[in-house]
Amino acid sequence: QVQLVESGGGSVQAGGSLRLSCAASGYSYSTYCMGWFRQAPGKEREGLALINSGGGNLYYAGSVKGRFTISLDNAKNTLYLQMNSLKPEDTAMYYCAAIQAYCSSDYFLGRGGIGMNYWGKGTLVTISS
Repeated sequence: QVQLVESGGGSVQAGGSLRLSCAASGYSYSTYCMGWFRQAPGKEREGLALINSGGGNLYYAGSVKGRFTISLDNAKNTLYLQMNSLKPEDTAMYYCAAIQAYCSSDYFLGRGGIGMNYWGKGTLVTISS
């Protein structure tokens, strides 16, 4: 059973940085796609970034492109999201998710992650102005 555990959330001032981590375990296939998503109170879940375990293209939502960077350490089975130039509107619960398939487009970003098989419980990010 795949398990995803996020960490690294917290409270920072606008303009600051945070790095989120997502420790993954239980994969039975070598090819998988992982991503970061977030949900603010009263809003729909938003896709932020996708990455494939075997490399290839990275996909970013326009709202975070240039500020957030997704990366994957396959040796540690850990997904990261480096977040810079944070804004109050980045305040949300952040989730990592995975699917045992290859992501060839930003399909899951536009769908808010619907269809991703596995989800962590989230880590809260709060940005103050």
